[in-house]
Amino acid sequence: MAKVFTRRRVLTFLGGGLVGLVATRWSLPYLLAAKPIRAIGDLSPEAQALVKRAFAGVDRSLLWDSHTHVVGLGAGGSGCWVNPDMQSHLHPIQRLQFDLYLAASGVSDRERADQVFLERLLALHRGANPEGKLMILGFDYTVDDSGDEQRALSNFHTPNDYVLELANQHADLLPVASIHPYRKDAADRLEEVAARGAIAVKWLPNAMGIDPASKLCDAFYAKQAELGIPLITHAGIEKAVHAEENQKLGNPLRLRRALDAGVKVVVAHCAGLGTSTDLDVGPNGPQVSNFELFLRMMREPEYEQNLFGEISAMPLSNRCGDPLREIIRTPDLHARLVNGSDYPVIAIDPTISTRLLESRGYLAEEDRAPVAEIFDANPLLFDFVLKRVMRVKGETETFRFAPSVFESARVFGA
Repeated sequence: MAKVFTRRRVLTFLGGGLVGLVATRWSLPYLLAAKPIRAIGDLSPEAQALVKRAFAGVDRSLLWDSHTHVVGLGAGGSGCWVNPDMQSHLHPIQRLQFDLYLAASGVSDRERADQVFLERLLALHRGANPEGKLMILGFDYTVDDSGDEQRALSNFHTPNDYVLELANQHADLLPVASIHPYRKDAADRLEEVAARGAIAVKWLPNAMGIDPASKLCDAFYAKQAELGIPLITHAGIEKAVHAEENQKLGNPLRLRRALDAGVKVVVAHCAGLGTSTDLDVGPNGPQVSNFELFLRMMREPEYEQNLFGEISAMPLSNRCGDPLREIIRTPDLHARLVNGSDYPVIAIDPTISTRLLESRGYLAEEDRAPVAEIFDANPLLFDFVLKRVMRVKGETETFRFAPSVFESARVFGA
């Protein structure tokens, strides 16, 4: 019987030797390009049944994707910007990441990149759950301790004006601003975007050069607490963008300063990657799993009302280890979890391996094929369905994420 040359088999074939590496580098964006979106009604009966099962018990109107990136090249006057290094062949790893993001987002025409990105994102969302909403993220430049922008050190920039305007145009989009707290006018900027409808602030400290434990953040935290604006912030090691010099800024314990100031903090990915210094012991404390440090804080009574975890990207192949298993099998924390997709990362095949998830017991054998079919049809729908059907088997019971985890609206003001 002739073999079917799927994308994964082609990638395996190309993987051997120097020629294979070169061929793989130039073939990947083509091989992993976004496929046409398919409606739920066009799926196989098995996949449709899985979708129906996933939505059971979830209030669709409260299903807000709390982690949706909106990126662009500035086409059409959006103001979006990507560091030239990410587009340069002199920086092959960053260039490959950039090309994969474009391919997964369905962007082939760079002259219309921003519009094409948006159109596909909206189509995916409306095909998955038009009753819900996407929380779209701004992304500020890196700023130094003096309050000056450092564009050369920034990965990309998505202006607050852009996400605010998109949300103004589309009722199913909700704006999340990004403001570097070291800016001299950071608190004023926060007050302005809050007045214009921003429902949260997004940080990626490792990539943006933000130390959440710095006194430079205090005025910003005070304004956040006053306005009741939550902070969605990455914690743990960062892999999606270049951030090697500042990985220590992803230490979850550095967020104590924000929490103690009364800020509601949502920790992206539940700090599921890497280790950090146990600052509770001291600056020379031992290295401890970032996830363990996050769980320690989640268990502290003083943070019960303002510390939350967010599960975006946790099923990715580089993340689906003990943190994912532990967070699924800890139902008493599920009321303090929210869901996000981390689009467009979720759309890059094969960042998630259904084979690996099955082998580790998260995915039933009979669910694997329909889940993979849903990925090809609609990656946003796939992310939701996958997380809803994942399980961890205990000795006497089987654990799954509670429906409330996906009703993220309750954490952000609905």
